[in-house]
This record gives sequence, C-alpha cells and structure tokens, in this order.
Amino acid sequence: MHDIVSLDAADLRLLAVLQEDGRLTNQEAGERVGLSASQCSRRRTALEAAGLIRGYRAELAAERLGLRLLVFIQVTLATHTGDNARRFRELVARLDAVQEAYAMTGDTDYLLKAVLPDLQDLSALVNDVLLPHGSVARVRSSIVLERLKESGRLPLAALRGRRSPEGRPARIPVGGNARSGEDARRDKEP
Repeated sequence: MHDIVSLDAADLRLLAVLQEDGRLTNQEAGERVGLSASQCSRRRTALEAAGLIRGYRAELAAERLGLRLLVFIQVTLATHTGDNARRFRELVARLDAVQEAYAMTGDTDYLLKAVLPDLQDLSALVNDVLLPHGSVARVRSSIVLERLKESGRLPLAALRGRRSPEGRPARIPVGGNARSGEDARRDKEP
C-alpha cells in the first residue's frame, strides 16, 4: 500500500531542479527554487525518505562506450501460470543488457528495452537466452533507428496547481512515509 504525501509548489520546484541535475548542493538548489539551504536540505531529506527521490546516478553515453544497439523486445510466454511468469522475471533480472522490462496488456506479455554492442549480441540474446528458455513462446525485436526523444524526467508540470476538493495541495501516493505536519511547518521557517 502507498502512503500519501502532500507536495506543495516548492517541493515540485525542488524535484524539477534535482531531476535536471542531481549533483546540486542544497545551497545551489535552494537558490534556484527560492529556499534557504537549510529549508532545501530538510525538503530533500523528506522527499528522499518518502521514496519520491529513489537515487542519484550518472547518465552514461552508451554509444561512446560501444553500446550502439538499442532494441525493444516483445516477449510472449508459453503459458500464463504464476510459475512461468516467475521464472521469466528471474531470467530478466539476470540480464545486464536489459535496462527496462515491463509486463504489458495486449498481444505481448512483456516488453524489454535492451542495449547491446551489435547485432551478434542481439542474436545471442534472442536465440541463445530468450527463445530456449522454457517460459518463452515467442520473441520479436525492433531495432531503434533514431532516438527522437530520450528523457528520464517526469512531467512534474502536470502536477502543479492540482488541489484537493478541500483546497489543499494535491496529495501524491508514494511508497514511504508521509511527511509530517511538523516537517511542513519547519520548511516555512525563514
């Protein structure tokens, strides 16, 4: 079950600048969103504790590292039993080339996003790993020709201005503890 966290405009501004540059100090982030460094630190800590900020990482240039092939792989399972799905999920968890994996509705059971050096590695992944696996019935792959847009940024602007029926800032479900009223009061300190 998800806890509910109230986000105000300052929280959303802070999340926006941090998803743009997670290396910002509290002083730098605070200057960009109109908060003191201490207010920014308290808010950042609360957002992290609430699970809204899951981590900080470097964005690597896959092509410069020799990982030139971006592929989306559609997988259909042989049967739709819990055991079969579990075995497939365990397989995917072990595959370093698979960056993202989603359970889907429709004709495809799973959609995988993989990054590989070349076609030979794609062939090995499909023919030597996925297709022979007992849980898999069918695999279709699509190679990306051109990246039109690639962003891990969430559309936070869509949340701005949302209010509850009582007129309070919108409450967002998250995995983690809700911010207490005391945290919110401290953030309003000068």
